[in-house]
Amino acid sequence: MGGTGRRPAPEAKEAISVFLDEKTWTGNILIGGEWRPGRAEAYDVVEPATGDVLGRIGRATPADVAEAAEKAAEAQRAWATTPHPRRAAVLRRAAALWAEHGEEIAWWNVREVGAIPAMAGFALHVAEQECYEAASLPSRPYGELLPSEEPRLSMSRRVPAGVVAVIAPFNVPIILAIRSVAPALALGNAVLLKPDPRTAVTGGVTLARIFEEAGLPEGLLQVLPGGADVGEALVTHPLVRVISFTGSTRAGRRVGALAGEHLKRAHLELGGNSAMIVLDDADVDQAVAAASFGSYFHQGQICMTTGRHLVHERLYDDFVERLAAKAAALPVGDPARAQVVLGPIIDAAQRDKIHSLVTGSATAGARIAAGGTYENLFYSPTVLADVTETTPAFTEEIFGPVAPVIRFRDPAEAIRLATAGEYGLSLGIITRDVLAGLALADRVPTGIVHINDQTVSDEANSPFGGVAASGTGARFGGAAANVEAFTETRWVTVRDQPPSYPF
Repeated sequence: MGGTGRRPAPEAKEAISVFLDEKTWTGNILIGGEWRPGRAEAYDVVEPATGDVLGRIGRATPADVAEAAEKAAEAQRAWATTPHPRRAAVLRRAAALWAEHGEEIAWWNVREVGAIPAMAGFALHVAEQECYEAASLPSRPYGELLPSEEPRLSMSRRVPAGVVAVIAPFNVPIILAIRSVAPALALGNAVLLKPDPRTAVTGGVTLARIFEEAGLPEGLLQVLPGGADVGEALVTHPLVRVISFTGSTRAGRRVGALAGEHLKRAHLELGGNSAMIVLDDADVDQAVAAASFGSYFHQGQICMTTGRHLVHERLYDDFVERLAAKAAALPVGDPARAQVVLGPIIDAAQRDKIHSLVTGSATAGARIAAGGTYENLFYSPTVLADVTETTPAFTEEIFGPVAPVIRFRDPAEAIRLATAGEYGLSLGIITRDVLAGLALADRVPTGIVHINDQTVSDEANSPFGGVAASGTGARFGGAAANVEAFTETRWVTVRDQPPSYPF
């Protein structure tokens, strides 16, 4: 994966630029171009690795959402009629700003999110590319001519949806916000962004500052950190026409139900329990290298993390032994103060959920081949062997650095295991026979397939999304998906004069 991987020193905060300008956002939210206190009490921004307080940010309420929606709708009307070169220029400038202010943004990503520097660098890279991709959208054809049996010109037009709500999670806050914010703005919409309260600076303030400096008119992007009440207000407010939600399947079901009740579109990118299948002809060392990255990158806190390793019985014991040795050697610690591969879990509740699945799986008969322990919020990379189809770590999304390994006898059994469960986000297949891998993939319902790679990857120009309990399909990434997601189709006809009617 790309990115600079630069590691800002923990003491570098005051020495680097002040692009994010804490004096502006401390205790505040962003409504109508103005940073001001939310109607709820402000709260501390806490570093998960140390428990240190990094700042203080405002918290929104449903009343703030109502005010923000009104201001967004007002600003959007003028933005929708702005000539396409001007909208594209804002997006291009936004793209350049990610690189210009990368050191400071990465500092927050490492400290607030717990990302290792490589992950922070990758987020910057993707954010830059998302903005450049979005900059191409305003000048794309926005309709087509249609044949008509009447003597008239008939056409379809793509028009902005209006006000878009973007609800983004804690784990990769920059990428999972910008991939909706950038195309929605480029296509003439206004955006209400609700970052996860745990990562509201990285996933909210950062985007606001990028677009402020890029010249986006006031009121088009508003930042509303808050809890479930704020999310519900965003979904149900009548001025919000499209909801882009990334988060758990449980929360996504609630968002989808509310959106349906209010006759709105909801684009849902939800949980996953993605499988990597290691066929009997695979190189074990290559498979283990892929498995380690797929399960342990960003502490496993990625929707498309490799959550299930399906390994042919001929390679199984060797695979488990080598993966366990690799996991035991990976350094874990504070990414702002040491060169590590795994940083902290976001909070104690998430750590305890991970540990409960590990210990529950061991009680059910799985063997902990590596890891299974933690210190504070640092969870050791874990390998679970002797996993069965009923092992909790096999059936549930872990969202942590745990690699459950299960054996299979033949491709038919691998397909059955890969399709077990409700998720369908990403699939990896390791094999020397690429055509056999593709044929196997065709039998596994999933939104993403990687042959000879693990399950974690992201590119701004590629469609992204899952099926079944993993979401509503590829509604993120790529021009076609973005235009579909953030515009409405309007039928327009034109005659040279009104027709005659029989009455």
